[in-house]
Amino acid sequence: MKPLDDILIIDLSQFLSAPSATLRLADLGARVIKVERPETGDLCRQLYISNVILNGESSVFRAINRNKESFQADLKNKTDKTLVLKLIEKADVLIHNFRPGVIERLGLDYGTIKKINPSIIYGSISGYGEEGPWKSKPGQDLLLQSLSGLTWLSGNGHDGPVPMGLAIVDILSGSHLAQGILAALVKKSKTGKGMKVSVSMLESILDFQFETITTFYHDGGQPTERSTENNAHAYLGAPYGIYKTKNGHLSLAMGAIPFLGELLECEQLKNYPEPESWFTQRDEIKKILADHLKTETTEKWLSVLEPADIWCANVLNWNTLFDHEGFKVLDMIQKVVMGDGFEYKTTRCPIKIDGKLLTSALGSPALGEHTEAIINELT
Repeated sequence: MKPLDDILIIDLSQFLSAPSATLRLADLGARVIKVERPETGDLCRQLYISNVILNGESSVFRAINRNKESFQADLKNKTDKTLVLKLIEKADVLIHNFRPGVIERLGLDYGTIKKINPSIIYGSISGYGEEGPWKSKPGQDLLLQSLSGLTWLSGNGHDGPVPMGLAIVDILSGSHLAQGILAALVKKSKTGKGMKVSVSMLESILDFQFETITTFYHDGGQPTERSTENNAHAYLGAPYGIYKTKNGHLSLAMGAIPFLGELLECEQLKNYPEPESWFTQRDEIKKILADHLKTETTEKWLSVLEPADIWCANVLNWNTLFDHEGFKVLDMIQKVVMGDGFEYKTTRCPIKIDGKLLTSALGSPALGEHTEAIINELT
């Protein structure tokens, strides 16, 4: 038994944000029926992050929609919509990520749905909320990163804005929606009442920056200044960053600069005994450190720093990571199988329950794969 066994979720969403929420809820045991438009389905089926195609469709779709069923329906068609409404009547949760106004035009807004199913948990993700001048803008990850200030935190000070190399806004907002839905399910178990859970991508990425935004408000609103050397956090002092070595790279988190000078046999670092200088003079400290670390291998520096309990690490790529026992022991990769027998590898749910991994062998569905079986179940 998984925690969400017997929970039925009707998923009207597409792309990445809300589907990432339903993926996590499916991993926890919920039955997720993904409602997709005829012929095209979720547009993410053709949203390629590379030229890697899995069984005729996008690897992104395959990764984020495993462990779900696909029900094909045109929400503008009266007959199809009636079938979807029958599903919603039986559901515990309904999720969508349409732009504000679209769900009302479809007649599937919360006010309408709660009359059909008063106990339903109604979850939605928007780009910028349901009010304000940005409410109709497209909720796309890079655009949200750009508007939220996030791109001024990565890269070095002489760089322009630097986005993160992942759909971080999509995944965070999906995680927040899943959290809100789980909280609503707990409340429903006590009261029997449904409720609406709303998340916006902009609020999610602003919350992600809580530590730096809080600092901004309490340091007089000073502009964000990234270090010009080896920046890894715009608000942290030296030595925080990633440095080149003779044969690779080394990451260093927080640490006392004079102590590092002793360990690394770098006399210049001993000239910065005051912690305040690690912030006010971080660029020159990092330059000294960067030049010194190039003189030996990563392994040499780790052999000196790790026994002294300095927070440091090798910088691995996926090839070296996946070959390492530290990765292998996690058993993080699972093999899943689609209905037509096509197999592919992907990540598993990162959560354990009572020490057990949450895995599922079910791959992503073909478009409309479960439509007939679900209709038979309804009638």
